[in-house]
Amino acid sequence: MIPTPPLRVRNRLAEIILAALEDAGARRELAALGEPGAQAPGWLERDELAHARLLRERAQSASAALGTRSTARIRSRADVLDAAATLFDAHLYFEVHELLEPSWRDARGDDREALQGLIQVAVGYQHLANANFAGARALLDEGRGRLRGRKLDGLDLEPFGQAVARSLDQLSHFDWRAVPVFPRLGSGGAREGSAGLDVNIRKETS
Repeated sequence: MIPTPPLRVRNRLAEIILAALEDAGARRELAALGEPGAQAPGWLERDELAHARLLRERAQSASAALGTRSTARIRSRADVLDAAATLFDAHLYFEVHELLEPSWRDARGDDREALQGLIQVAVGYQHLANANFAGARALLDEGRGRLRGRKLDGLDLEPFGQAVARSLDQLSHFDWRAVPVFPRLGSGGAREGSAGLDVNIRKETS
């Protein structure tokens, strides 16, 4: 598990991680941030220096997860879901939320419900990593409910939702190996699609 650093640093790092899905330069920046003893000049204010380890760990996790992934442009929602799987399985749950939110805003009907369920599950596990047990339980429970019986772009979300439900039974003594693998259609990086999608993150201000 990797808790999130303070909001300002969290948002800046998430922006770089999402950019690194498609940009080699952003990947190099992540690799530098993840180096043991990296100073990360300009990243942390004096009162944030205690969070240097969290910054380094999240950068390391992202760098490792993206290391073998293609930098091909994310063009379709299927590509977004594939990228979300990469981030989720690297325990970068906040970044999954930021990546999926534009697709959720654009979706309608059952697709919108399914995407909201995936986002809630991701945020629920991030709350758990941050030791916010009440928030984790509420969002994981609501998210798995939204995934019940759902399919999205060929993905059957029911087994994932069931696995999330099983993990709810052990939140107070959680084993992070109980986090289910994010649903995937197959392996590989971005696939070809038609129109490009805006995957820029929304920076939170509160």
